[in-house]
Amino acid sequence: MSDTSILVLLGSLRAASSNRLLAEAAVDAAASDVTVTVFEGLAEIPFYNEDIDIEGHVPAAAVKLRDAIAAADAVLLITPEHNGTIPAVLKNAIDWSSRPFGVGSIVAKPVAVIGGAYGQFGGIWAQDEARKALGIAGASVLGDLTLSIADSAGRFTPQHPRDDEEIMTKLGAVISGVTAAAQAA
Repeated sequence: MSDTSILVLLGSLRAASSNRLLAEAAVDAAASDVTVTVFEGLAEIPFYNEDIDIEGHVPAAAVKLRDAIAAADAVLLITPEHNGTIPAVLKNAIDWSSRPFGVGSIVAKPVAVIGGAYGQFGGIWAQDEARKALGIAGASVLGDLTLSIADSAGRFTPQHPRDDEEIMTKLGAVISGVTAAAQAA
């Protein structure tokens, strides 16, 4: 069987964010026949606007995103929680990938949502909002694959998540579930 490719869309733009560390750990948690790639460039994508989403004139950064999602077998969305919801860069990525309506790159793509936040619930509101937006966009949301890490900044300060056995076990289970869904699609 050929490799399964999982694209990570990361909602934190900070270089040292706990969710970026989680994305790095996701790369390490994957089996040898699974390639996990973190998409870089969400900050460069302009806010979605139908006036600039014109065939042949779509901004290059948006084309890069759409192409990366289309080429992946599945998507892992990793989100912090900003004011109780998802960061604007992730919502924007979902919007760009949902177009053209009905045939966007995210349509029918298996997608799992995980993440961590400062609060005691680990960003579950943001994750729920992301699942809602992805479902409306047409993604095949894997709602049973979850991972919410409370106080992720504090938890990952003394050690990288790849050195946290509990996190790596849970993250490995999510990656395995995403892989299975991609192979079944």
